Amino acid sequence: MKLPRPSLPSSTVGRASLGMIVFAAAAALLWWRGPNLSGIGSAFSQVQWEWVAVAIALNLLSVIARALAWTTVIRQAMPPPHPGVSLVFSAFSVGLFANAVLPGRIGELARVAVLTRKMPERKGAWALLVGTVFAHRVFDIVPVTLLVMYVALTANIPPSAKATLLFVIGVGVGLFVFAFISARRQHQEMTVEGLGPLRRLWTMGRHGLGVMRSPFGAALAILFQTLGWVCQILAVWAAMRAFDIHAPLPAAGVVLLLMNVVTIFPFWPGNVGLVQVAIASALVGYGVAYGRGVAYGFGLQAIEASVGIGVGLLFLAHEGLSIAMLRVMPRADQAEMPADGGATEEPGAPPRERAGVSG
Repeated sequence: MKLPRPSLPSSTVGRASLGMIVFAAAAALLWWRGPNLSGIGSAFSQVQWEWVAVAIALNLLSVIARALAWTTVIRQAMPPPHPGVSLVFSAFSVGLFANAVLPGRIGELARVAVLTRKMPERKGAWALLVGTVFAHRVFDIVPVTLLVMYVALTANIPPSAKATLLFVIGVGVGLFVFAFISARRQHQEMTVEGLGPLRRLWTMGRHGLGVMRSPFGAALAILFQTLGWVCQILAVWAAMRAFDIHAPLPAAGVVLLLMNVVTIFPFWPGNVGLVQVAIASALVGYGVAYGRGVAYGFGLQAIEASVGIGVGLLFLAHEGLSIAMLRVMPRADQAEMPADGGATEEPGAPPRERAGVSG
């Protein structure tokens, strides 16, 4: 389960340059702090596969819980008829796959595209569903804040890091209160035609946050999101056991928090390399050899990817989509409210006077 991502440079050259700089820095760090390769190989040869199976199962449960949270947000944000739970889960899985194999967080819009393909007569469905994706991410603030509190109170981290975490908690509470105040009334009419990119995104986000005006709906969405994060931290802990790492649960909380921080900026799929350095460095404080920590970092990412890519591929084929189609998703600020109530464009269809597409 991931935190909201800030934007990267929009140009291809800018993205490539930034990615190369970070990759070079990661390579230099690996060379400087690099583990003994034989230590990594030894850690993989001793993997306990029953714990790997447990970690995969917990990751799958996390995906289901988060999909149910998004379903709750959608049902509060749009009038009936609502997309079914199975369709929302399919769309969510396709989004996970896109985020795993493509840069730029394209998966957030891929799941919107899957749903809009199944409701072509629904006027403004694209803009409305983009708002629900934003709201779904906002509900991550609650479990993330709880995770930060848990790590600050129980984990083996420096006092300066604890002070930073307490600051993050304050920011999280402030953002959640701001989101509640900004939320629009449920089913209030939304118009994005003629608005600039920033105002368009703001309007869609406020509409998606309409679920916060329903105490039961908001509580249910938060409950499902929190369950998803609980499954995630347990999956991280189970993966530790798979690599014969017997650190306590707070260490798993540190790893989960670091994974989300390191992947805030998706320089390349998974930020492979950066994640392993961060995880191994954190686990050194728990007496874990650096080489074993790096091996565990690769194994943990592989476990998460096996769920996101495996389940996502199944639903990608089920929905009749391809990776090429996912590459031409319109940006969130390009969502239009069709004047004729017709369908929004399907991914991969010929563009109709559109300003541009994200790649």
